[in-house]
Amino acid sequence: MKTFRQELWFETAARREYINITAQVEAALIKSGINEGLCLVNAMHISASVFINDDEGGLHQDIDRWLEKLAPHAPTSQYRHNDTGEDNADAHLKREVLGRSVTVAITAGKLDFGPWEQIFYGEFDGRRRKRVLIKIIGE
Repeated sequence: MKTFRQELWFETAARREYINITAQVEAALIKSGINEGLCLVNAMHISASVFINDDEGGLHQDIDRWLEKLAPHAPTSQYRHNDTGEDNADAHLKREVLGRSVTVAITAGKLDFGPWEQIFYGEFDGRRRKRVLIKIIGE
């Protein structure tokens, strides 16, 4: 069995942003030379997420609006986590909803997606450098 590891780095201009990283994950898969196996894509920061969904702008606006209703950023005083001087408790909660990572099957050298599926990096406390891990295992 072979393994391959690559990191992607992001520094968003906005506090919240959604970035399609499918092409970067596909490029890593090609570089790995693995034809059958599994691909893990993992946000390495506790205020960011990796998730799979459709690449449709209206849907991303809906997701962002829904998450902001579930865990609004303001007022920051509503969260105990922010008593430490932080202002990102909402980002931690948003990550809980969308998740830390995704695993995609690799079949015949390609990511084995369902219709319309794409991989996204969700940033909930941006404006600083963060990374995503791609780990591929297989033959």
